[in-house]
Amino acid sequence: MNRGLGSWPARRAAISPDRVALVFGDDSWSYAELRDRITRLAHRLRGIGVGRGDRVAYLGPNHPALVETLFATHLLGAVFVPLNFRLTAAEVRYQLDHSGARVLIRAPECAVVQAPTTIALTDLSGIDGPPLDIDVELDDPAFILYTSGTTGRPKGAVLTHGNVIWNTYNLLVGVDVAGDEVTLIGAPLFHVAALNQCLLPTILKGGRCVIMPSWNPEQALDLIESRRVTWMFGVAAMFAALTQSPRWPHTDLSSLRCVMSGGAAVPPALIRAYQERGLTFCQGYGMTETAPGATFLEARESLDHVGSAGVPVFFTEVRVDGNPGEVLVRGPNVTPGYWNDPAATADAFTDGWLRTGDMASVDAAGHFHILDRLKDMYISGGENVYPAEVEAALFTHPAVAEAAVIGIPDEKWGEVGRAFIVSAAGSPPTAGQLRDHLVERLAKYKIPAQFTFVDDLPRTGSNKVRKADLRKLR
Repeated sequence: MNRGLGSWPARRAAISPDRVALVFGDDSWSYAELRDRITRLAHRLRGIGVGRGDRVAYLGPNHPALVETLFATHLLGAVFVPLNFRLTAAEVRYQLDHSGARVLIRAPECAVVQAPTTIALTDLSGIDGPPLDIDVELDDPAFILYTSGTTGRPKGAVLTHGNVIWNTYNLLVGVDVAGDEVTLIGAPLFHVAALNQCLLPTILKGGRCVIMPSWNPEQALDLIESRRVTWMFGVAAMFAALTQSPRWPHTDLSSLRCVMSGGAAVPPALIRAYQERGLTFCQGYGMTETAPGATFLEARESLDHVGSAGVPVFFTEVRVDGNPGEVLVRGPNVTPGYWNDPAATADAFTDGWLRTGDMASVDAAGHFHILDRLKDMYISGGENVYPAEVEAALFTHPAVAEAAVIGIPDEKWGEVGRAFIVSAAGSPPTAGQLRDHLVERLAKYKIPAQFTFVDDLPRTGSNKVRKADLRKLR
């Protein structure tokens, strides 16, 4: 009767019980073992009162227990709420209260907060019982995923089982995920991309998920070599960190069949660095509310369309309101709305289309080019400036490791750019050197008026830059 995600472990174990499902450190679990552990955990959760529609929260770094909790929750028809373990106790408290979580499973190193029932990760034992088959439909909520909260309070985006399953179909059309896939999961699983673009498609196909507790570029290079990783996802900052390792030129990357990025535009210079190692980026555009895929650039197209976010994914419609204009999305992968927030839900949709708040242009071949967040664009001397374009140009300078650009008030031009620069190892660049570098690459009005050098950039749990925090710096 369970038509949702909760039935996946049993369905997969019936097909390939002895294949390795999860790897964590030196430990591994087959699909049969994973199914049994999930069933026992579901019996324990049911024993403390969890049933259809209840919310079960998880607070902790990447760990096999997160995967088990997710599927055990869905086996009961309940709703899984993965929380960002980097948040403060007050921020976690808000999300627990807002979601109405009945149970919290918490890692010992995370903020101490209480739910009606709190279970320590170290005490995540199960209870023996028969197989469970609860009636779950595709329209039932599966996840509440809290948005990054770059401005204001985070909203709880609801994703149904159908949303996630249709997203998986879209992903499998664009990426040739195989049954022998070895997927490196280094991005946080509380974030929609690692969860829905890597973990779930790999499990559906019966591949092997190699889970890192947290991102570490040196450990990632070790695992690619030792575990013969075939597929990995990351944001641009993660892939840039790999190229900055002294081991980058000589690490054996021959097992990799696909590297995939999302979350923000990948600078063309970084794409070329991977092409020089014989690796091709698949990249796409999406958001939590689209589960997350909206557009995708397949590997075979990436050499001819460097910097493109691709075309609409197979079962989803995407358009722009003008050219350039705001990106609008509709399809079976799109959220029905925000948890307990009808006003935000109403504001997010226009005639059935989700308003993303992102600006894009579409070229003659139908490829989408994401320009920036609508709220991050600034106007200098009457001209629109998209910080992402400026950041990509800055990244081509060899002494720049990371860059973020915001608009600041200016009496003459209305607004001008201020660039925040994290220097690469070696001699840091000067503001003059960066201006000279940009003169050949950008129109004059796009070149930042100010350059500020920082040790690091403030980021959300999903590795997006908190530009609101940069605007507070003097």
